[in-house]
Amino acid sequence: MKSTLKEVGDGVQDINGEHRATEKQLVTPGTSSVASGYSLLRDPRQYKGLAFTEKERDAHHLRGLLPPAVASQQLQEKRLMQNIRQYQLPLQKFIAMIELQERNERLFYKLLIDNVTELLPIVYTPTVGEACQKYGSIFRRPQGLYISLKEKGKIVEVLKNWPQKSIQVIVVTDGERILGLGDLGCQGMGISVGKLSLYAALGGVRPSACLPIAIDVGTNNEKLLNDEFYIGLKQRRATGKEYYDLLHEFMMAVKQNYGEKVLIQFEDFANHNAFELLAKYRTSHLVFNDDIQGTASVVLAGVVSALKLIGGALADHTFLFLGAGEAGTGIAELIAYEVSKQTNVPIEETRKKIWLVDSKGLIVRSRKDSLPHFKKPWAHEHQPVKDLLSAVKAIKPTVLIGSSGVGRTFTKEVVEAMSSINQKPLIMALSNPTSQSECTAEEVYTWSKGCAIFASGSPFDPFKYKGKTFVPGQANNAYIFPGFGLGILISGAVRVHDDMLLAAAEALAAQVSKENYDKGMIYPPFTNIRKISAHIAANVAAKAYELGLATRRPRPADLVKYAESSMYSPVY
Repeated sequence: MKSTLKEVGDGVQDINGEHRATEKQLVTPGTSSVASGYSLLRDPRQYKGLAFTEKERDAHHLRGLLPPAVASQQLQEKRLMQNIRQYQLPLQKFIAMIELQERNERLFYKLLIDNVTELLPIVYTPTVGEACQKYGSIFRRPQGLYISLKEKGKIVEVLKNWPQKSIQVIVVTDGERILGLGDLGCQGMGISVGKLSLYAALGGVRPSACLPIAIDVGTNNEKLLNDEFYIGLKQRRATGKEYYDLLHEFMMAVKQNYGEKVLIQFEDFANHNAFELLAKYRTSHLVFNDDIQGTASVVLAGVVSALKLIGGALADHTFLFLGAGEAGTGIAELIAYEVSKQTNVPIEETRKKIWLVDSKGLIVRSRKDSLPHFKKPWAHEHQPVKDLLSAVKAIKPTVLIGSSGVGRTFTKEVVEAMSSINQKPLIMALSNPTSQSECTAEEVYTWSKGCAIFASGSPFDPFKYKGKTFVPGQANNAYIFPGFGLGILISGAVRVHDDMLLAAAEALAAQVSKENYDKGMIYPPFTNIRKISAHIAANVAAKAYELGLATRRPRPADLVKYAESSMYSPVY
């Protein structure tokens, strides 16, 4: 029989599941090697409810501690989905899922994988945004590490308090820019927890190898500062040297504690800090900013895929962005980089077909001196333009991308202008959650008279217009980061290179079928997400080997199969 164990760090892991110990070992109560008896029923990683077999109940001293019925995991799934569907409010469903995760981890992931289309909007955007806003009120028990200014000078010790030692992926936020909802302080922990749930469910990274972290340097959110239930530091945000010293101590402590090959994902940092941290640590640590790089990769995949519907090569198109923050400039830069690679034209030239509008209007050369550094490359020669509609009419883009975080900014006039310029305009409203989306699917299809290709950041239902059903795409980062992370882990990559982001985008675009295109879709359905993640992981790993950044030797002959075989399975 082929072994399912493989080396990871200092030990081995079961590649098909977290632990098999509960099935095979006879344990006397009171021993500490494997939980048994009543303590086993309180261990979410090993607990499986009524699915414990008769033999297991005898072996682990569970007789009398469970009702006599034995139920399969499938039956447990059916019962839980019935219960979850009875809740009216998405937040109630979110709480039910978190409670399940804290009670029975494998069943939580099995449920999420098997019902991904229905449950992804619950455990991730848009519901996770509301959960973060109300995190203090719904707080049950900690699910990650909180590192605040109180822990300055002691972060190595704090990391050692986390029970799992073989950490492979960390998602860390300082909570300053949660989705499009602003500063939520340490309640941003909900985002770190949610993202890592997807690393496990969609990318197959072991849950025990995932560590969610919230760095609490205070909050400038008055509502939270005056909220008696707020769970973070009640002080204004630390900035400057105090802030960067704490972050530097954290980055050094992570490397000291977990080694060179732990992937650190920066999540929902404000623009000024996000760019600074990525630039500072990308050459010394294995770091990835999902808001800048993950968003860019998933949007590039959508644009490349859409070329089959709108025609032309990537270099033929003109792009206009509403929003010039982390997401907007990150997407723009990756598109310019891909066009540069395809055409052998310097990136300084390929940027000239990409225009950005911020809160002050079109970014043009006459504004350059007043712009932050990350906007300067996009300050092209043009007369000043004050608003988006005027910019659409002046620039005549073929692709309109929204990353502004401001809802309802793609107005009827804007969509009609795009439709008058293009036979098939590509319109992407990326801001999350749904309330912040630049427009809805219904609005775009109606105002464009059914000719627009549309994708959004948060999900929208299919829409029927004049007898034809349109299925809007969802440019969801969850397509990219789980498979991207898995690719880094299976190759043992030590750094993230932009070419790996291109590799992820290419793999995602390649998964869109003719049947998807016929429905106007530019992304594949989420139901195949684990297969998609395996292909992304294989492409990312292949690029890491090609660039000399991979350390796992020898290179597996079939990277797709290797990615699939490395995925965590939550089956009992």
